Amino acid sequence: MKSVLLIGLGRFGKHVARKLTELHHEVLAIDKDEERVDAVLPFVTSAQIGDATNEQFIASLGVRNFDLCIVAIGDNFQSSLETTALLKDYGAPLIVARANRDVHAKFLLRNGADHIVYPERQVASWAAVRFSADNIFDYIQLTNDYSIYETPLPSDWVGKTIIDLRVRQVHKINILAVKYQGRLEPLPGPEHMFREEETLLVMGSNKDLAKFLRL
Repeated sequence: MKSVLLIGLGRFGKHVARKLTELHHEVLAIDKDEERVDAVLPFVTSAQIGDATNEQFIASLGVRNFDLCIVAIGDNFQSSLETTALLKDYGAPLIVARANRDVHAKFLLRNGADHIVYPERQVASWAAVRFSADNIFDYIQLTNDYSIYETPLPSDWVGKTIIDLRVRQVHKINILAVKYQGRLEPLPGPEHMFREEETLLVMGSNKDLAKFLRL
């Protein structure tokens, strides 16, 4: 369990707060807007109304005691930049900041952010891949060259094993798991026999995955 300071409770910040709580982390949520703070009170450890660009307010939070500080401000880049700089000045050990543009990311990194997230860009990329093909159920980009896909089982694989099909040698992909009747079965062995209605979680280079997904 980690202690997390979350600043900015718009749509993105609210979703982050809810997920962090589901993962059993302690979350202190901050926003200037009272309604936004009230909206997250039921599912965060604590919440405060406050201006994170105010140095005295940041000083009062003891930011060096948090494992992670997330700056989720999306509607005011100047506030995001000032907040990030103040967090770094007061000893925040790890700062993740939201950015909408590359130029914003550059300034945030220069002023104290350790990592940058692009919510809109990342969701847009996922949606474009996920819904542009009928045989993709989910998608995770690992690097520019490698990804993980959830995809239906090729119909001619039913009743055959991984070793029968020589999956890695023929397709140059790795099967990380199979899903069957709502259950995830990780790391199937070479003798695993494929069943109807199974789906695959496969990892490989984007080039090899593209060939495989055309089967």
